[in-house]
Amino acid sequence: MADVTTTNAMDGRAHDEVVAFTSDLIRIDTTNRGGGDCRERPAAEYVAERLADAGIEPTLLERTPGRTNVVARIEGTDPSADALLVHGHLDVVPAEPADWSVHPFSGEVRDSVVWGRGAVDMKNMDAMVLAVVRAWARAGIRPRRDIVIAYTADEEASAIDGSGFLADHHPGLFEGCTEGISESGAFTFHAGPGMALYPIAAGERGTGWLKLTAHGTAGHGSKVNRANAVSRLAAAVARIGEHHWPVRLTPTVRASLTELAALHGIDTDVNAPDVDVDALLEKLGPAAALVEPTVRNSANPTMLEAGYKVNVIPGHAIAYVDGRMLPGGEAEFHETMDRLTGPDVDWEFHHREVALQAPVDSPTFAKLRAAVEHFDPAGHVVPYCMPGGTDAKQFSRLGITGYGFSPLRLPPGFDYAALFHGVDERVPVEALHFGVDVLDHYLQSA
Repeated sequence: MADVTTTNAMDGRAHDEVVAFTSDLIRIDTTNRGGGDCRERPAAEYVAERLADAGIEPTLLERTPGRTNVVARIEGTDPSADALLVHGHLDVVPAEPADWSVHPFSGEVRDSVVWGRGAVDMKNMDAMVLAVVRAWARAGIRPRRDIVIAYTADEEASAIDGSGFLADHHPGLFEGCTEGISESGAFTFHAGPGMALYPIAAGERGTGWLKLTAHGTAGHGSKVNRANAVSRLAAAVARIGEHHWPVRLTPTVRASLTELAALHGIDTDVNAPDVDVDALLEKLGPAAALVEPTVRNSANPTMLEAGYKVNVIPGHAIAYVDGRMLPGGEAEFHETMDRLTGPDVDWEFHHREVALQAPVDSPTFAKLRAAVEHFDPAGHVVPYCMPGGTDAKQFSRLGITGYGFSPLRLPPGFDYAALFHGVDERVPVEALHFGVDVLDHYLQSA
């Protein structure tokens, strides 16, 4: 697709603002500990104030006091065009200061790097959006299509106070939106010397967090017990942990493997019925990490609860499992869980969200690709499927097709994926500058 002519609205002020906004948002502690233990309102008020300062009217909405969302609409020049949703979450996962080189809520800028919880997940993108639309206001630029901006609460837990609440109770705010962009895409992935990849997400595995319950006969710990709930649960958990799921390729993952194989000079047909996907992944080197988590369903035991005294056999035991399902893979997931848990352990969904898939041959994906390659012509954009999930799942209830696109140009050796929910989360200043440039270019061309 030919590059689209746009007006360059990103100036030195926009570059300064994206760094300042990222740092400021990090300093606002919006730790989401789950179970409703979070307060996003101070961050929501921060972004709302800066939107209003640019002449963009924000709407603040809460399902629960303190769990605040912000939604705003920028009118485009073509009223007949579909609207585009640009969304980011304001909450972050917990961080233990003692483990960090820099305090996780300092927002410190050190050696041209912004440090702190949320630097990549995802207060950087929140700041990019603010910087772009404020630059548009200064330059008098309007996009072609309506842009709906949403800053959400609770993405790091169930999204019940965030995108789920917005989609279920305020769908009118997203009228006309057919597509959306958000986190986890268009970042530099160095797959080897001279090979800079930019994976753009065009799918997500579905979320299936499970609760397993084993029932047995309570009794004294010194006596023989053939109906020990802990033993039954442990056996089921071991079976789940050791299970090797079969390969199931979705269209997005096939497209990803096809492009990665071509870039690596590997002659293979991923559509062939006898293709050995695991052997192909071995040939892809570091790039295999982009695809390997999404060629199968998965289920990882994560939590155990049982008993209250060492010499008492409890009557029940509980485990939790983080399950992820490929698009079209839910029936297989159900059947496998029924078989692995066995007759003595019941399972149910503790939290469940749909798998997503977006077309990679669409005009939208072509424009996303063009925007990145405009600023890094030597880079290679590839589609990929996210192993986890985002707010795009909830917004899909409104018929919105989601892509992962929060652009960052990162130096070799910068392990972006490891910093998600990791220690010493940080983002280079130059990456933020690249991000606002690319985001501005795409949003004007969208």
